[in-house]
Amino acid sequence: MEIRLDGQVALVTGASKGIGKAIAKTLAEAGAQVVLSSRKQDALEVAAADIDGHTSVFAANAGDPDAAAACVAHTVDTFGRVDILVNNAATNPYMGRPIEIDLPRYDKTWEVNLRGPLVWAQECWKASMQDNGGAVINIASIGGMSVEPGIGIYNTTKAALIHLTKVLAADLSPGVRVNAIAPGLVKTDMAKALWETGEEQIAKRTPLHRLGEPEDIANAALFLASELSSWMTGHTLVVDGGALIRPIG
Repeated sequence: MEIRLDGQVALVTGASKGIGKAIAKTLAEAGAQVVLSSRKQDALEVAAADIDGHTSVFAANAGDPDAAAACVAHTVDTFGRVDILVNNAATNPYMGRPIEIDLPRYDKTWEVNLRGPLVWAQECWKASMQDNGGAVINIASIGGMSVEPGIGIYNTTKAALIHLTKVLAADLSPGVRVNAIAPGLVKTDMAKALWETGEEQIAKRTPLHRLGEPEDIANAALFLASELSSWMTGHTLVVDGGALIRPIG
């Protein structure tokens, strides 16, 4: 079955590489007009050049409310509306014991990973979705459903994002659907420290015997953006190769 998004306008944050770029590419190939956003203009231009379809780029720090508003305004000015928002941008500036994190890095993690998705959703709501409806997709993590000490603060923001997804889904229904995706370990630069030195061993412990690729998450995002998921809101779709149900031992 081919899923089409013709006539739809999508905005993807953190779209210059990894999962965000894969989502932007998949939505564009399905016919959506896509605005790619991340912090660096040059990286966005490189990413957009690799995508077939109607795209535009806008450099914005996902944790900066003014930048979010400017990017949403650019999207509406360029394509006339925003139908799909993908809150993919995230940061993890700290690895270590949660009890030892310094407040500047805690605040940075919270600003991008939790406050950011709310602000971007607010701006899209005000600029377009309040009148025209739409779909919001938050990229969470299975870390928000489990405990991993080394990235415990990052995972705490993702757990909160899963709950924020439910809260916004209830608040914005019926016109706007809000769902999340919880990826397992995906082979991206951001997660490289978690998989690069032990990929084969980690894969063997996963029921489907491989790590995720960005395209695995992009395909889930395409489903949630489309009418095929029109009776879904407030839910988190786990895409993890079975990691959460792996046998003990």
